[in-house]
Amino acid sequence: MNLSFPPQETMSAMTAKMLLEIEAVRFRLDEPFRFTSGWASPVYIDCRKLISYPRIRQTLMDFGASVILRNIGFESIDAVAGGETAGIPFAAWLADRLMLPMQYVRKKPKGFGRTAQIEGDLQEDTKILLVEDLTTDGRSKIMFCNALRQAGAEVTHTFVIFYYDIFSQTKQLLVDNNLSMLYLATWWDVLAESKKKRYFDRRTVDEVERFLNNPIEWSAARGGATEFPELS
Repeated sequence: MNLSFPPQETMSAMTAKMLLEIEAVRFRLDEPFRFTSGWASPVYIDCRKLISYPRIRQTLMDFGASVILRNIGFESIDAVAGGETAGIPFAAWLADRLMLPMQYVRKKPKGFGRTAQIEGDLQEDTKILLVEDLTTDGRSKIMFCNALRQAGAEVTHTFVIFYYDIFSQTKQLLVDNNLSMLYLATWWDVLAESKKKRYFDRRTVDEVERFLNNPIEWSAARGGATEFPELS
């Protein structure tokens, strides 16, 4: 393992730049995106595109390993688990970087027993890092985390490439469920890079900024979710 530890600000800015470069960032004002979580949004990040860009994904996985080791430690996790489906490739690459075993977590159980939702060899009390591509409001992270805990694992951290960072409730949700989240970039990093390089016109940037500053109100006004939902 040959890693450097760049400042977080540098990694965040470079991550935003790379996402914009491969057009993983999509803005749509007149016909908002509708997420499975119910939110209406003028912005969408497609982190799955990263799997097709080897140089970019290698850089991001190096960044991810640096963030994980800096914040969690070198010997504080035993394995890496990816969330089905988008988290699986990133978990595999990070497990390789960190020289750790890997599992993945299904959205729903398949079969019977305590590990019915887990694929891979999972021992009792294994310290797991949950990996996904992104988080919007944090609820899916809790569901995957609970599945791992029910299977006997210890889970205190999750890592994502991209964190929306627009819902104040997300931080409290994670705290309430004893989960700390690490990430490379947020919408605020993408917005800053978009303004600096003028990737989008002024009207688009202004409308996106309105959404980021008040996502619930923006969503409700366009037929999307009207409140932060309870964890089911």
